[in-house]
Amino acid sequence: MSKTVEAVYRAESRRVFATLIRLLGDFDLAEEALHEAFRAALEQWPHDGVPVNPRAWLVSAGRFKAIDGIRKNARFDPLDEDAAETLAAPEDPASWDREGIEDDRLRLIFTCCHPALPPDAQVALTLREVCGLTTEEIAHAFLTPAPTLAQRIVRAKNKIRDAKIPYQVPTQDELQDRLDSVLRVIYLVFNEGYAASSGTTLTRHDLSGEAIRLARLLAGLLPEPEVMGLLALMLLHESRRAARASPTGDLILLEDQDRSLWSREMIAEGTALVERALATRRIGPYTLQAAISAVHAEAPDAAATDWNQIVGLYDVLARVEPSPVVELNRAVAVAMRDGPDAGLALVDSILARGVLSDYRLAHAARADLCRRLGKKSEARVSYERALALARQEPERRFLERRLAEIKAEGERRKAEGPDA
Repeated sequence: MSKTVEAVYRAESRRVFATLIRLLGDFDLAEEALHEAFRAALEQWPHDGVPVNPRAWLVSAGRFKAIDGIRKNARFDPLDEDAAETLAAPEDPASWDREGIEDDRLRLIFTCCHPALPPDAQVALTLREVCGLTTEEIAHAFLTPAPTLAQRIVRAKNKIRDAKIPYQVPTQDELQDRLDSVLRVIYLVFNEGYAASSGTTLTRHDLSGEAIRLARLLAGLLPEPEVMGLLALMLLHESRRAARASPTGDLILLEDQDRSLWSREMIAEGTALVERALATRRIGPYTLQAAISAVHAEAPDAAATDWNQIVGLYDVLARVEPSPVVELNRAVAVAMRDGPDAGLALVDSILARGVLSDYRLAHAARADLCRRLGKKSEARVSYERALALARQEPERRFLERRLAEIKAEGERRKAEGPDA
């Protein structure tokens, strides 16, 4: 039964938590109630059986555990009893399991992304409270010490409480101003699921799937071009999930993937969304990235990829949202269109500025271009730098294999002698 409770925890805990925040009005109280609810499940479900609706059962159990706790403390603070009576007011339990625009997790996202909070706190708080990432996982993603990240989250929760930030979806007039932060957070959640920042697996389907679900909710609430663009981008990326890793969990590069494993359903939906977003002529960075991903999806094999179109889209993206990472991605596309020499020159110019010196993918890209050019010594140095920065095991294994291949080729040539 403990395995059943654990499975329910993985699937439902953050939804239960979001509803408990709405009911209890406090992050810490909701967190404590969540743990009490699952503790009760471990005690009762083995005897009573798993309820028909585990989520509603857990919300109800957590809510009443919180009420009991408040009443026990009432002898120290008479105001607690008033709070307990308010929380005990009747509410339709069916609402605790209802999907739709007023989804509690969507409320929670907008609360965590409130403009009163600093941008870095918005992202950290959402990853922690909406998605359930540990402080250590978030710290890895931010390249921030865990204690610093933990303090950031605590300050954000205190700000929500002290400023009485409402736990609600903003009005239509407020939505547009709040949208950029929410989209950024959803995409960061997706990225952690699509390419985990650390750990033993390449992906975390729970996170990428949840980000897509949240984007669908947001698209229903606010069908703006960039909302459609972000949803399209995530669907097109996610369509390749089954082809991105071998049966043993090893990383497979885009050019080597079995495209018959790509989800045609997701590609069709994502491509349609890209076309709708582009038709509005209000083109933003997510829509442009989705358009690039759609070009990849349309190619029947790697050789048929329209790299000229991809470079052109990166040119536009670099004007709309300039960044070193966009430059790096464009450089890789240029290498595929014009040859590795052209790409390497661009990558070296980016690294020379020092802006991506700690970005593993920049060094991995340089290593691959050097390898293709036969610059084995330079490739080895760049692969070693990328390996030193990588925290994800499948990625580390891939880089180690590349290094081993370069070493083996060097030893072979040495054995053959100078006249080979």
